[in-house]
Amino acid sequence: MDGVPPLPPKRAGLGLKPAFFEAVMDCAARGAAPTWVEVHPQNYFMDGGPMHRWLAQIRDALPVSFHSVGLSMGDPGGVNRAELDQLVSLCDRYQPALVSDHLSWSSLGGEQFPDLLPFPMTDQTLDHFADQVDLVQEKLGRPMLVENPSRMTAFQGDTYGEVDFLHALARRTGCGLLMDVNNLLVSRTNLGIDPNDYVGALDGSLIGEIHIAGHSVEDHGNGEMLAVDDHGSPVSEECWTLLDRLLDRIGPRPVLLERDNDIPDFDELLGEAERADAMLTRRLAYVA
Repeated sequence: MDGVPPLPPKRAGLGLKPAFFEAVMDCAARGAAPTWVEVHPQNYFMDGGPMHRWLAQIRDALPVSFHSVGLSMGDPGGVNRAELDQLVSLCDRYQPALVSDHLSWSSLGGEQFPDLLPFPMTDQTLDHFADQVDLVQEKLGRPMLVENPSRMTAFQGDTYGEVDFLHALARRTGCGLLMDVNNLLVSRTNLGIDPNDYVGALDGSLIGEIHIAGHSVEDHGNGEMLAVDDHGSPVSEECWTLLDRLLDRIGPRPVLLERDNDIPDFDELLGEAERADAMLTRRLAYVA
């Protein structure tokens, strides 16, 4: 592996699962979608073995992005330093095209939680996240992308709207944004945000990557609905429509299809990736 590969093309990528290593390599040989892949680096925090052998082959064939889920930048004690050290080591080893993590917290007092949890949007938390993003970027030696949260709740006393908070963080630290379209629909159900207004307010120059996925909705009775960002279903038509609107506003960006639960066969996932790819190639042809 010689040097940092090019950024993922403004085409469709796929969250890489071990069961699909061979299928993705076949796509790479044919020049078909997905044209890049993304992995959760925490799944590769070991010294060697078959996972690394496969990832090394794929990294030589396609751009690879690292989407971290464990830094917990919102932890009051700061990022998980052990996670960060392992992430830096893995980045040194594979030189991913992009590195991202979440605007959330998932640890407290040394305890790890299986969720990406929300936080108040205030000057104090902005200061905290800015310090943590600066630290991560310094250790990585490169800018990172920060993903908009998937929120189950909001806090009294918030002094920032979410878009303004993300813009302020990006401009203060030099990080980019990873815009998860599905997260907007989750937050719409849980918090009542208007995803179209949200998309209309975004500064597209800050967005380096887009995610799409599916989510589930739980009916708790009496009209109480809870959206759960489980990545366990196909991308909804509403998500496709919102992606289309976002691309109309900001132009083509790398779009990543996520599926982490109830994973279907590869051909079904490839069909969704190809749909996203068609949306992008149509715009790229128009730009050209």
